[in-house]
Amino acid sequence: MRPGEEIHDAAVAVVEAERAALRARGVPGELVWTGGSSVPGALTRGDVDLHLRVAPEEFARAVALLREDHAVVHPEIWCATLATFAVDAPVPAGLAVTPVGSEHDVRFTRTWELLRTDPRLLAAYNAMKTSAADADYEDRKSVFVDRLLAGDV
Repeated sequence: MRPGEEIHDAAVAVVEAERAALRARGVPGELVWTGGSSVPGALTRGDVDLHLRVAPEEFARAVALLREDHAVVHPEIWCATLATFAVDAPVPAGLAVTPVGSEHDVRFTRTWELLRTDPRLLAAYNAMKTSAADADYEDRKSVFVDRLLAGDV
């Protein structure tokens, strides 16, 4: 884990490049930078997380367009309101696509909004990141986000 500030410039370049590529291909939606690298003071694994928020009626079209030039990742978690892709970038980067207003959309947007605005929650997030072993990191992070959104952190 390292401070997100260490990869800030590289992350900004990834966000800008992906935003331009999506726009050029006519992929609908709003691209949002999420994840630890997007929050000042947050710890990160050194990757860049992107979230494409798409109008519900445009979700299927956006996913179809992305499948043409983005590698699918974590197909086991795909559902009617979530698709995930790799982003070709000089640092590890991924893209989650959700319909605006869906459970996954709210989870992604609200989590990072809370961590950006509440130093106590950010400290708890960083503590979780440093205490989670690699083997159980994703599970512990998911439980943390569940608790965060429920107001139990």
